[in-house]
Amino acid sequence: MKRLFAYADEYVKQSDWKDMALLKFCLCAAGILIGVALPAKAKKTAAFAAIAVFIATYLPLMSKFLRIILAGEKAR
Repeated sequence: MKRLFAYADEYVKQSDWKDMALLKFCLCAAGILIGVALPAKAKKTAAFAAIAVFIATYLPLMSKFLRIILAGEKAR
């Protein structure tokens, strides 16, 4: 598992924002396909889980992004 994480770290180091955008679109499409395949009774639970994961991941990502922007503005 450690090797897999090392490969993932190296992939990220060699990627630019376009690669990351493609990765996000790919994951979004996979999530949509999984959501479409769920039975109707499970969709509400899946939606709540997706909202929780979105909030739990979006806030730290945007916090880091804003710190980078602010640091860049201070450097000017």
